[in-house]
Amino acid sequence: MLNDILASLQVLSLPTRTNFRSVTKREVALFKGPNGWGEFSPFLEYEADEAANWLGAGIEAAFGQLPLAQRDEIEINATLPAVDTKIDVENILSWYPGAKVVKIKVGGDLELDIARIENALAVNPKSKIRLDVNGGWSVKEATDAVAQLVDRFGVDTFQYIEQPVATVEELRDLQLPIPVVGDEVIRKAQDPFAVDLKGAVDILMLKVSPLGGIERAKALAAHHKLPVVVSSALESAVGISHGLKLAASLPELKYACGLGTGKLLANDVADLPIVDGRMKVTTVEPSGMLNLQAAPERRAWWENRIRDSFEVWQARN
Repeated sequence: MLNDILASLQVLSLPTRTNFRSVTKREVALFKGPNGWGEFSPFLEYEADEAANWLGAGIEAAFGQLPLAQRDEIEINATLPAVDTKIDVENILSWYPGAKVVKIKVGGDLELDIARIENALAVNPKSKIRLDVNGGWSVKEATDAVAQLVDRFGVDTFQYIEQPVATVEELRDLQLPIPVVGDEVIRKAQDPFAVDLKGAVDILMLKVSPLGGIERAKALAAHHKLPVVVSSALESAVGISHGLKLAASLPELKYACGLGTGKLLANDVADLPIVDGRMKVTTVEPSGMLNLQAAPERRAWWENRIRDSFEVWQARN
């Protein structure tokens, strides 16, 4: 299998339209198997132990079986990075026509966070707001910040807050007036099935690539018995298409999904349109890859990364 992956490998460099978590170019590795294309795109700083899950997700996509779909289109949320001008906010939200929910990166300067929320609500006052902190606050900081935000905008403005603090223990200590979503607490865990989420989070974030594939993500949802949101990890359209397939296969899907992040890329291998705040579940056949090729030395780096990650993945399976 490793030889098949390397034989079809395409290493691409996809520029972003805005700075997203300090990323301005997204490097991804695509490979083809009997069932289509898979993606391997862990962020560059991830070591093989963490990257192996991402490779497993790509292998499942290219060589495994697709789940049965329960629905053929998925409601998505808009994703608003940490931009600070009203013009930037308006521009980015225009990429998500019809989206009723906006996920906003917060956790830096609270006054800038408030201005970002105000600018988003100025575009659509009826939007539901999701806050994403990436575990950046302490319990006290989260408590104080959410209290100020709720006082300013009203509790009903906020659908939930994503990973306000870093650890399960801190999450359990929080007493917030809005629901809490667990992301990194599962995604970064050595064994996400062993994490006790009782009393810590209200909703579970599922991301296909970091969690090791569709079937493993579904198993986690069943194990933890929590409502879920499906989101992306800034993959190409290939990876996003598998996130859509996960969302389509779940028995229940209450929340809009964070699968519109392809709009943050200036170039991609396929167009996945957003129409009335929804995306079609589809299989992607990538195109235009010749113009997106990474430099030869980057391909060699990714080949070595795949070999190291495959060794870890194979040992686990």
